[in-house]
Amino acid sequence: MRGPWEVALPGRGRAVVITGASGGVGRAAALAFAARGDRVALLARGREGLAGAADEVQRAGGEALVVSVDMADAKAVDDAAQKVADAFGRIDVWVNNAFAGIYAPFTEITPDEFRRVTEVTYLGYVFGTRAALRHMLPRDRGTIVQVGSALAYRGIPLQSAYCGAKHAIQGFNESLRCELLRDGSRVRTTMVQLPAVNTPQFDWVLNRLPGRARPVAPVYQPEVAARAIVHAAGHGRRREYWVGGSTAATLIANAVVPGLLDRYLARTGFEAQQDEGEHAGPGNLWTPADGPHGRDFGAHGRFDEEAVGRSPQEWVSRNRGRMGAGVLVGGLGAVLTAGLRRRGRSPLRRT
Repeated sequence: MRGPWEVALPGRGRAVVITGASGGVGRAAALAFAARGDRVALLARGREGLAGAADEVQRAGGEALVVSVDMADAKAVDDAAQKVADAFGRIDVWVNNAFAGIYAPFTEITPDEFRRVTEVTYLGYVFGTRAALRHMLPRDRGTIVQVGSALAYRGIPLQSAYCGAKHAIQGFNESLRCELLRDGSRVRTTMVQLPAVNTPQFDWVLNRLPGRARPVAPVYQPEVAARAIVHAAGHGRRREYWVGGSTAATLIANAVVPGLLDRYLARTGFEAQQDEGEHAGPGNLWTPADGPHGRDFGAHGRFDEEAVGRSPQEWVSRNRGRMGAGVLVGGLGAVLTAGLRRRGRSPLRRT
């Protein structure tokens, strides 16, 4: 039986699908789309978080459709997409955001656990994208937003399964984008690379560390990510967006001095991802933390005191055209030149 949040009025706003919508970035993005008057389909496994998200979407001015689904199940994802299309009449935007993670050294992760993270975090995006395309390609319009991370380019210790999945999404999305461009399709796919974000994930991921899992500082509020996602949904021609100065710095450093970054992360990466305190629970790898006996975690995690709600770099990324390509190229050129000089191979000096 449908709840009051599952009523959709045809013709009002865009029809938006968000996976992993029950908490964190997905929850914040759902509210940001709702504030624009969009109709929002909320996809996730849990019950409490979905109900809370639907209520907030309605109060923000949008319309909500709740669909409980495990993104690792391809048929269930197809069925969910069909439910959205039946309710809303179409799918205009699909945001892939659902993920699973484990905080542990690689040697302490079982094959089944690694497979599960990969199936949810990577194949969930593949299945979601396929389901979206099934409805978008016949209409020759629509935008798919892949929510990524700086970890799509730069792996860090203790998150091997998650980093591997994010790298895979990056390669998959680039391949798909080339195919759509070759076909002259008006369906767009873009990727939003996020920094560390203050979400509840650090209290519900499977954790085998001595301390409580935490994001690597600096930490941003989920609303920063949500604004970038909403912007990307309306400007899908851009191949990707970088959110947060830490994302930009990490990706540039990884392109220029990846070996140095390996050594830096080996020294600092373990401590930077832990706080003192006991683990919150067994994690949500196999069952949702907001299931029948769980609770609604909302969009924010426990790091509100240190998280920042604005990112000048994110504004620059969204308004890159206004800033002028020369500024961006000049800045990157300066960084690359400095890196090459440190290695004794300046392009200004012949060898």
